[in-house]
Amino acid sequence: MQSIIEELAIQEWEDPDNYVPSFNIAPTQTSPILIDDGLRRVKPMRWGLIPGWSKDDKFSARMINARAETIDEKPSFRGLLPRKRCIVIADGYYEWQKTAAGKQPHFIQRNGGGILPMAGLWDMWINQDGKPVFSYTIITTTPQPDLSFIHDRMPVILGKDKLDHWLKTQEHPPGEVLPLLNPTRDKMAAWPVSTLVNSPANNNPDCQRPLN
Repeated sequence: MQSIIEELAIQEWEDPDNYVPSFNIAPTQTSPILIDDGLRRVKPMRWGLIPGWSKDDKFSARMINARAETIDEKPSFRGLLPRKRCIVIADGYYEWQKTAAGKQPHFIQRNGGGILPMAGLWDMWINQDGKPVFSYTIITTTPQPDLSFIHDRMPVILGKDKLDHWLKTQEHPPGEVLPLLNPTRDKMAAWPVSTLVNSPANNNPDCQRPLN
């Protein structure tokens, strides 16, 4: 945790005692999300956006991603873009390649490792018990050419010099940050991994281990 705090210049981490690094985060599970509300603050949030106006949370598992090309048009995301932008803290992600033998999972990270700050949107929803639920979605874009054989989408990965632009919503309006939502130019590494990752019950380093 301390290395993440230093690398991302985090000023406050909410509920740090309950933070456990994950090797296989699945939709509806909780992960650390970076926002800037005057401080660079990490809040635990649920993956799968629940818009604040929702009557229930039954569609959240379907709202794990938002397409960069239409993010300023879709009602669920358009209202969040000016004021509720976030960074999803990760050091890699999984994607599934369609093959004749079935879907083959791959683990993808920056060449040499390190944090991958993914652009996202968040919202707060009040559940039936009157308690706030914080949730997020990851913004996706077209893949780098070297990764297009795996899948036709990839997360928007921001350079550290662009984090303030994305996070400081009062200083940087949507028209200024939409051009950031492009495939990263960083060199990426990808390798096939075991289908262990297909089950959220499996959450250990074996999920990321290269096959063979």
